[in-house]
Amino acid sequence: MSKPDCNLFCLNNKTALVTGSAEGIGKAIAIGLAKHGANIVLSDINFSALDKVREEVQLMGREAWAFQCDNSKPEQIRKMFAEIDQSVGALDILVNNVGIIARHKPTEMPIEDWEKVLKINLTGTFVCSQEAGKRMIKHAIEGSIINISSIAGWTALGRGNLVYSVSKSAINQLTRELAVEWAKYNIRVNAILPSQIKTSYLEHLLSDPSFDSESLRQQILKGVPLDRIGEPEDLVGPVVFLASKAAAFMTGVLLPVDGGNLALNAGGSKDW
Repeated sequence: MSKPDCNLFCLNNKTALVTGSAEGIGKAIAIGLAKHGANIVLSDINFSALDKVREEVQLMGREAWAFQCDNSKPEQIRKMFAEIDQSVGALDILVNNVGIIARHKPTEMPIEDWEKVLKINLTGTFVCSQEAGKRMIKHAIEGSIINISSIAGWTALGRGNLVYSVSKSAINQLTRELAVEWAKYNIRVNAILPSQIKTSYLEHLLSDPSFDSESLRQQILKGVPLDRIGEPEDLVGPVVFLASKAAAFMTGVLLPVDGGNLALNAGGSKDW
């Protein structure tokens, strides 16, 4: 009897940068990649929380580095990558996780919020990908870039999510364009499209006494056949998969991780 092959998802000797990794989805992804063998580069604007994640990764026996970076400022991103060159070395994996939300009625959208969301969500993701891609090409690294997008980039959410949805739709197209551009270098670029995940932002909304939180919760669950709100840890498996050799022939993929939301809203009905 042959032994089971447990190496398909192994990330030993790989180094991954996870942006926005001080808490929530980014932290869960960083810890998950470390559990599968990767050394972890962490970045976030909140350095004190980030440093605690670095210590947690190191306690797992992995190497870890933490860099404070504001993804709304391309010059800070480029400086961070230059520092990574000096203190870490080559990156094999990039997870673009940083993202913000600004909810407004379209007629009341401040142009400042429009520009801020696009700058952080879209431009920040592009600049990180650009810097990582340059280095992967230069060092002939068959890398994996994973963008944390959203089902909001696939279908309309309403409820004041206009600029967030626009930013995520643009990230989806950025993913496909870079996948095609960089395929000749064996750099794979894919995106994960979560539905609502229990982040600090969503938990704040659901606990806000001035907000009809129960109505929002029921509205969310009504569109999710698996009948629950996602956890940050629900994204770990898909990220590890896309980062590993298990996904060696996958690029330009937009992978929903949404409890069945897009399947239902493509024309199905939850109740019979």
